[in-house]
Amino acid sequence: MPQMIQETTTDIQQSIYTELNPDAGKESAHGSEDNTNGLILDLAWILVLAAISTLVFKKLKQPVVLGYILAGFIASPNFTYLPSISNLENIEIWADLGIVVLMFSLGLEFSFKKLMNSGSSAIITALIIIVGMTLAGFGVGYFLHLNTINCIFLGGMISMSSTTIILKAFTDLGLKQQKFASMVLAVLIIEDLFAVLMLVLLSSFAMGDVQGSELIFSIAKLCFFLIIWFVVGVYLLPSFLDKVSSYLNSETLLVVSMGLCFMMAAFSVMCGFSLELGAFVMGSILAGTVFAERMEHVITPVKDLFGAVFFISVGMMVQPSVIVTYYPQILLLAAVVIVGMIIFGTLGMLVTGQTLQVAIKSGFSLTQIGEFSFIIASLGMGLGVLDASLYPIIVAVSVITIFTTPYFIKLSTPAYNFVEKHLPEGLKFLITRYSSQVVDTNETRRLWREILGRYIWRIVLYSVILIAIIFACRQMLFPLMEYFMPKWGHLVATAISLVIMSPFLTALSFTTIKSDQKMKLHQTASFYEVPLIAMSIIRYILALLFVVYFLTVCYSSWVGWIGGTICFFLLIVFASSKLMKRFKRMEKKFMNNLNNRENARSGANNNLVSDLHQAFLDIKPQCRFAGDKLKDSGLRSEYGVSVSSIRRGDEFIPLPTGDTRIFPGDTLGIIGTDSQIKHLNDVIDNVSHKKDSVRPTDIELKSILLTDKSPIIDRPLYETDLRNDYFCMVISVQRDDNEFINPGPTTVLKAGDLLWIVGDPAQFDKMK
Repeated sequence: MPQMIQETTTDIQQSIYTELNPDAGKESAHGSEDNTNGLILDLAWILVLAAISTLVFKKLKQPVVLGYILAGFIASPNFTYLPSISNLENIEIWADLGIVVLMFSLGLEFSFKKLMNSGSSAIITALIIIVGMTLAGFGVGYFLHLNTINCIFLGGMISMSSTTIILKAFTDLGLKQQKFASMVLAVLIIEDLFAVLMLVLLSSFAMGDVQGSELIFSIAKLCFFLIIWFVVGVYLLPSFLDKVSSYLNSETLLVVSMGLCFMMAAFSVMCGFSLELGAFVMGSILAGTVFAERMEHVITPVKDLFGAVFFISVGMMVQPSVIVTYYPQILLLAAVVIVGMIIFGTLGMLVTGQTLQVAIKSGFSLTQIGEFSFIIASLGMGLGVLDASLYPIIVAVSVITIFTTPYFIKLSTPAYNFVEKHLPEGLKFLITRYSSQVVDTNETRRLWREILGRYIWRIVLYSVILIAIIFACRQMLFPLMEYFMPKWGHLVATAISLVIMSPFLTALSFTTIKSDQKMKLHQTASFYEVPLIAMSIIRYILALLFVVYFLTVCYSSWVGWIGGTICFFLLIVFASSKLMKRFKRMEKKFMNNLNNRENARSGANNNLVSDLHQAFLDIKPQCRFAGDKLKDSGLRSEYGVSVSSIRRGDEFIPLPTGDTRIFPGDTLGIIGTDSQIKHLNDVIDNVSHKKDSVRPTDIELKSILLTDKSPIIDRPLYETDLRNDYFCMVISVQRDDNEFINPGPTTVLKAGDLLWIVGDPAQFDKMK
């Protein structure tokens, strides 16, 4: 109340001052106009510089991130040969938005499904890398005589590899489909998750001397909120988006997705966490929906713009004088990053049972630091705990390691050949033997691990949900009911809370073992009933304790124990079957929402008749039948599927005819069997990335004569896949009798045919 009175008094004083001094308002308005003009001029200047530098770096085939950093340095006051921006605070605001949007886009690429598929191998490898590099960074900081908090931040900054840079390098080098690349990408997914945790922990360290109990409490609090946000988000958001899907064109989808992003970011701050955490969590929740790919598409321009401004702001922190002064430290850190990532990355892969070749190639791919290093550095600068000289040092280290990444990836094969040649035979035998034995072939042990993992995960999940329900009811429901019903409100609120808790108490109490797992245990294990009974008893006790604790908080301990025991007994005896049915419906909805994206692609929830079901596939620009009419696409003749609908932006085409053309970006509703839809999915997903290397100036129209050694003769055109394999298309075919044939998908080419083709001339000879 005193603050409100003070604000009101200030407003009145300002109003009186404006009336008595009309010129002051003009000056204020003029100043505001100058600020707006300055903001636009600053933004225009840095974007022009960014455009020029990125074009240059594209021409040099270098990462555009380096171009953004260079543009930021040129636009900063540290570069005196060109005009600099007028107000650094304006750029900081845009940069903060850039961090939020970048974290949201990273979350859209990260999904719970990917985390589950990555397995324990990626988790253990990521832990080894992060712990090892953090300790290495701390040691370097101690060697450089930094204080403790700066050593901790330095360790965090050099412990994370760059997802963006590695993915771009794999794509450019054509390595994305290799086994080691998939393992590296799985490790990067886990690193992204640990990076979010690290942001929270570093914030706690920066705020003061964190005790062990406080650190454990911070981690527990983070896990609690992550689980609640994830469960509530997955349960509600996909259903909401499905209901309003008919209204979600590109414009509304962009507004909805960015609104959810910033709303979650703001809510995260209200809960005591960072903006970045909330944005990442919302992105990961939406990653499992059918709209994830469309969201990635519509937010890409926003991400590119704000992300560019963020990296430009990083470049503004580059100080040549600092780099010249600290170049030994920069070179030392760059060497530590490269050597440390190779050692810990290779070690992590070997520990998890990967082969020596996969381990070495993975380690050599992780030799850089990127966007999370800048985010951690920005956090330290914002909290005022990071040494000002560390920011330009870490930027310089990042530039060096990003620049060398493609070369180290190429160097991984010679390095493996060298190690494999000179490695002692005994050690080589041990590595090979360990790699072959690390996969547990014992069916019983594997089955028990699955059962225990499911058991522990469900206990944690339902316990967190019950704690959240108790907290929410005590904070909101009880005061509300006591306000409207002073006499009975407390009792009514208690009853309502128990009803809300009942499905989760039932789920916590009863077994989670699947019937097929129990049958396998019966066949492969003896005395399996004893541990299962013990597990059930633990679950019963936990559920009882939740009821007792809630009633104790509401009334007293004796009411809690007596009333809790009675309520729990009645719940188990009389209400368990109905509550389990209700809970199974809730769980089924949750699992459907969790796998919404995969189910839509595979048609798992759209069964029609027999083995047929409906799925929805997005057509990529490089897809072989993009641009074809339906009747010429081969979808029915080659893949056996039928197209039931086409969604093209805001337009919906039901039951399209054979003359309807397929365009990139279309979403096809197709009907087929599991194998047919999977085959078509693989074709759409595994498009060739070599097309990126073909420039527009490489496309020519020429004629070639097919010989009897041609790889494309005696086959229909649709089987040759000329577009993907040779980057060409056939315009006309001339036979021996001067007959010109207009080729179609079923046209069979023969030796002696003269083909008129358009495409990359470097590929023409391969078809002869």
